[in-house]
Amino acid sequence: MNKVTLIGRAATDPEHMLVNGDTPRCAFRLAVRRKFKNAKGEYDADFFTVVCWRGLADIVAKYLVKGAMCAAVGALQNRSYQANDGTTRYITEVVADEVELLGGKYFPMLLEETRKVYDYVLIDTPPL
Repeated sequence: MNKVTLIGRAATDPEHMLVNGDTPRCAFRLAVRRKFKNAKGEYDADFFTVVCWRGLADIVAKYLVKGAMCAAVGALQNRSYQANDGTTRYITEVVADEVELLGGKYFPMLLEETRKVYDYVLIDTPPL
């Protein structure tokens, strides 16, 4: 089973693009605070690249901003590429099936947009 759930803050604004001219893709870095403090008494963070595709990519690009708290659920994916110096580079990314904003000024608009795109109604959602 390959399933990852991360909660943290967007460390970058999303980068939105079209792949092959018509498939939306969005990527951003997610900073996830570690559970324990370091020797200085501060929390360190791990940074993960999160990639979204199609409708989810459009929503994330529209509403996620640097610093916003969000949750990403998806799978880990490894890939490699040849760098300009001829070396092979390896990348591990989270390919997200779900991204949820956890509050913030765009949360009400995101909730409504998500309902339109995925055509569902959230049950027991508190009024906005």
